[in-house]
Amino acid sequence: MSNYSEQFLKQNPLAVLGVLRDLQKGEVPLRIRWSASQFISKILDASAERLIIDTGSQEYENRAALRAENIQVMAETMGAKVEFALQRLELSEYQGLPAFVMPLPANLWFVQRREYFRITAPLQPAYFCKTRMPDKKEFRFRLFDLSLGGMGALMDSAKPEGLVEGMRFSQIELDMGGWGRFWFDAQLIAISERKVVDSKNETITTPRLSFRFLNVGPGAERELQRIIFALEREARERANKVL
Repeated sequence: MSNYSEQFLKQNPLAVLGVLRDLQKGEVPLRIRWSASQFISKILDASAERLIIDTGSQEYENRAALRAENIQVMAETMGAKVEFALQRLELSEYQGLPAFVMPLPANLWFVQRREYFRITAPLQPAYFCKTRMPDKKEFRFRLFDLSLGGMGALMDSAKPEGLVEGMRFSQIELDMGGWGRFWFDAQLIAISERKVVDSKNETITTPRLSFRFLNVGPGAERELQRIIFALEREARERANKVL
């Protein structure tokens, strides 16, 4: 967390509380992480006296979290990335249900940026998108990477005639398999090429497209965040298996 410029550090209690209340209002997912594990949560209530976050979906995660120290919390919205640290979690109740309660953090990082954390999509299973060109012909491509701000895509065939940077597409369908299907308005901001060398030492060139999402609502943003967290976790698990 200390890698950020000090200009992004909020230490005024009212400023810290304001950021946390915005996260609560937007029901923004939190990634609660410590040395041994992590889980996804959300803020249930934030006041000058205390911060209350939801328990995890798995009981073993909650038990481990209660033993953990130096806990890192991260949230990411369309406009900013928020990070802060907690010493410990304590189990209590909120509106009759179990919840973690703790003092408000003394400070937090609030990093506004144009570039969002981007996760590379797995090769298997592949996730596909489709939309239509102005002439109504279907236009299909494969998800390459994903962020809250947009996505990168690869084409398995030549790019359609008439496809140019700056074009806007209404309701691109993103099929995430078991995660479900999502529809986004997006603008094509760049067309480039991805070059890789195969096992025969031959260079394979694939059209690469970069899209920026337009008009993403809070519900779709929350689902995107959960998918990004899940893809990151799966990527880490695959990496650990290789090691």
